[in-house]
Amino acid sequence: MSSALITEPERTDFVRRFTVEGQGLRGQFVRLGPAWLALREHADYPPMVRDTLGEAVAATVLLASTLKFAGELTVQIQSDGPLRLLVAQCTHDFRIRAVARFDRERLATLRTDSAADAAISLAALVGAGQLLVTVDTQSSAARYQGIVPLDGTSLAACLVHYFATSEQLSTSVALAADSKSAAGVLIQRIPDEGGISLANEAQTIYAQGAAALAELSPDELLLRPAHELMQRAFHGHDLRLYDQHAVAFQCRCSEPRVVGMLRSLGATELHAILAEQGSVTVTCEFCHKPWMFDAIDVSRWFDTPEDRPPGSASVN
Repeated sequence: MSSALITEPERTDFVRRFTVEGQGLRGQFVRLGPAWLALREHADYPPMVRDTLGEAVAATVLLASTLKFAGELTVQIQSDGPLRLLVAQCTHDFRIRAVARFDRERLATLRTDSAADAAISLAALVGAGQLLVTVDTQSSAARYQGIVPLDGTSLAACLVHYFATSEQLSTSVALAADSKSAAGVLIQRIPDEGGISLANEAQTIYAQGAAALAELSPDELLLRPAHELMQRAFHGHDLRLYDQHAVAFQCRCSEPRVVGMLRSLGATELHAILAEQGSVTVTCEFCHKPWMFDAIDVSRWFDTPEDRPPGSASVN
């Protein structure tokens, strides 16, 4: 249900929908804090890669919030630049995870001041490449995928191009990220209703909002309350903000999954690893969390007499 345009305390990690009443305009606002930190807890990303990843995560939540689906939406960057691969995912219930693959040596050769210019920074990071948006649903084997070239001046500009070519929707996007938070806002004109007069008025209001987004600084997007920014963008119009939805980090790795994979290697292989390294360690390719197991753990998995400690008739 909708809530009034009030200064409702904002959650730390949330996405929030808004509309301009009677004008066929809608949007979403996302801000991430602890979820963004948890996503990177075990990863070491250089600032340029980190901030691009944060923008992609925010964008993934924005895109997922525009859909009614049960499944997962993925934003992916593939390129021949130093940032070779980026994957950000958001489920229909706003569980996020993300990973980036990059060439640290090539990153070191980039101009240190390139981050001051978004166009140079993006071009330097990705070179030639493409942006893919994929929607996988639980109810159908069908998969939707849209692809656009990475030729925009920013990730936000590439997403605007994606909506123009894949969805035929007038869309404006603003994204920002730093070491502590990530945020984004998206506004769209939905198909015209009410005739030419209303369509013209809606276009004027949309242009007003798009211009306001373009003027937002990264700090404002990361720190200012959503209601304040949206009031600024649509001043004088009937703006309605809807309830906040919590966003949380959640990777698919878990101890049962990791143990199942390791058990498939067999006791002989695992004991050989224990003899050489003293433990068996598996690092999640997505969140980089290390899962470490010792000889006692391995003994529990197979529960054979030769794996049990001397003098013990059972495995604890």
